Amino acid sequence: MIRNFDELLAKVKKLPNKTVAIAAAQSGTALEAALMAKRENIAESILVGDKDFITAYLHKNAPKDVDSFPIVDTGNDLNLGAREAVRLINEGKADILLKGKCDTATLLKATLDKENGLRTGEILSDLLVYEHRDKLILLTDGGINLYPNLEEKISIVKNAVKVAHGLEYENPKVALLAAVEVVNLKMQSTLDASIITQMNRRNQITGCVIDGPLAFDNAIDEDAAKLKGIKSEVAGKADVLVVPNIECGNLFGKSLTYYCNYRIVHVVMGAKAPIVIASRADTAEVKMLSMALAFLSV
Repeated sequence: MIRNFDELLAKVKKLPNKTVAIAAAQSGTALEAALMAKRENIAESILVGDKDFITAYLHKNAPKDVDSFPIVDTGNDLNLGAREAVRLINEGKADILLKGKCDTATLLKATLDKENGLRTGEILSDLLVYEHRDKLILLTDGGINLYPNLEEKISIVKNAVKVAHGLEYENPKVALLAAVEVVNLKMQSTLDASIITQMNRRNQITGCVIDGPLAFDNAIDEDAAKLKGIKSEVAGKADVLVVPNIECGNLFGKSLTYYCNYRIVHVVMGAKAPIVIASRADTAEVKMLSMALAFLSV
């Protein structure tokens, strides 16, 4: 089991290099992430975007690497930059997709295009991984799905389990979070959690062990679970936390950064290739580590 981001990076360095397509690469942090990935010997990058900006940036900040990256010139057309990056994935020229200057909606529009996108039949979901003192913990979905229904939550769980397997969790423990740990007919999140738990017990969802509904405290703290008399393989030992809606996930994720000062990375799963949709506020290191996470999730 990979327990922190240093171990994650060490693992990826042992793998054959993969290729990143950067959509609208005329972004300083995206270019720095590409440079870091190359210097760490984990990835090559194809820079899709404004060639004049990209070459000027490299001449100024990394003159030795000016000729190190193929560039697909799409000018400052962000829509075209997104479409061309998606095309590289479809043509097998790149393994993962990284958002550069274009906004998330633009990249997802290109990704979900019915004719030329990266659809698989599964929904897309955002997976955040944070570096807790004991291990890496996965949190989903605080970035894409607003109020997922039962079917969508099943896909969200499956996407998360795939990433957990990449992090060498053989049988990850998945906690379906709610405000309470008992089924309440007036709280849809508890009903959905109960159904998904039962599906797991009947081998309709495999590769993990699921329990829910669980409140946050008894999902991550064994003493809290014992005090409430909860007997479960997951309670107090969760590897994956599945939130009921985007507000919960978004607030939770931002509190990890701004209150807890945890290092976090993101990857979007459910498409033909993992997608790194980092925040504009994310550093180049975060984007590079998110690439590394994506490589283990291919």
